[in-house]
Amino acid sequence: MPVNYATPAAAQLNPVHGVRLGTAEAGIRKANRRDLTLLELAPGSRVAGVFTQNRFCAAPVQICQQHLAHHGIRALVINTGIANAGTGEPGLAAARATCAAVAALLGVSERHVLPFSTGVIMEPLPVKRLVAGLPQCQATLSGDGAAWHDAAHAIMTTDTVAKVASRQISIGSKAVSVTGIAKGAGMIKPNMATMLGFVATDAAIAQPLLERLLKQAADESFNCITVDGDTSTNDSFILIATGQADHAEIADAASADYAALLKAVTAIAAELAQAIVRDGEGATKFIEINVGGGLDRAECKAVGYAIGHSPLVKTAFFASDPNLGRILAAIGNAGIQDLDVRTVKLWLGNVLVSENGGRAASYQEADGARMMAPAEIVIRIDLGRGNAQAKVWTCDFSYDYVKINADYRS
Repeated sequence: MPVNYATPAAAQLNPVHGVRLGTAEAGIRKANRRDLTLLELAPGSRVAGVFTQNRFCAAPVQICQQHLAHHGIRALVINTGIANAGTGEPGLAAARATCAAVAALLGVSERHVLPFSTGVIMEPLPVKRLVAGLPQCQATLSGDGAAWHDAAHAIMTTDTVAKVASRQISIGSKAVSVTGIAKGAGMIKPNMATMLGFVATDAAIAQPLLERLLKQAADESFNCITVDGDTSTNDSFILIATGQADHAEIADAASADYAALLKAVTAIAAELAQAIVRDGEGATKFIEINVGGGLDRAECKAVGYAIGHSPLVKTAFFASDPNLGRILAAIGNAGIQDLDVRTVKLWLGNVLVSENGGRAASYQEADGARMMAPAEIVIRIDLGRGNAQAKVWTCDFSYDYVKINADYRS
């Protein structure tokens, strides 16, 4: 079970005017499970995306990047079970064929369709099965909360729960919805993770500002998480703005309306990102790492990730073993060549663990064990060399992480 997370009910999810979703059981890899999702977008919708930096990026990622350059996106299609990564030219052909089938079904251009895949790498995508499932997706297209709820379930792979979030805000005295879904539980690392995230709003915003807003939200959410330090081939985070809300278009990044939308999208993205970590494969603890006192945000992030990626740190937290020298070792291994360890302070919760290059005089191991026992834990580090700060969210490593990944294809 995930750490302190439950999927919101369908009734809690706000429809986004201009977005309809449908799902199907296409048998992409396993029978009798929803594994295909179609999103239909109203004409005039604007879409932006950020993607994995893995050089073996999947065929659908490559096609998405090409199609986004044309703007005018009208549909997204998402399959689970097969990642269509490490599949060479046949994989690209499969992604293009998927787009062609969706385009024919909805009466739009192929270049206005974005394909997404997640699942096993280096296996061919069964395009015939996928295409055969599309009419069922079309038949179930709906914009209500239940459709978002179904889509959140249909994009899962090793996830144990569906991840979905929603809220409403006011822009220009008009109600604006922001709703999103995500999947991911393992192969999670910064600069995207194995994760897919889709957030939609009916706000009206200029395309350049949408792209800016997406990157800002990603940096405060999906680019703050790590489960196991592996960056997937398929990671994608997509932001859709349909422009269907009745307010003046947001065209100024310095405006209050832009700030309000950025706050809402970032909150949704952060909620989904944290849900991924809370549902980390085999996770029993959710860990927030706050790093301050850095010269810049990049070195604070580097320290946070060095801790969050360390198997030694993560297994110690699983066991509630206050072997906290492992955290110091991770900080020292973060690549800050001129770090003066005498200025570094480390807290576990409100317990000062280390200062002046070693164990704090007030620290007792029993306090460390007490702070490691809960399901939610906060680590705080002050590097003592500046004013920059950053956060990273991660989880522990349990026996089940190995079991889940050892049995992934069975």
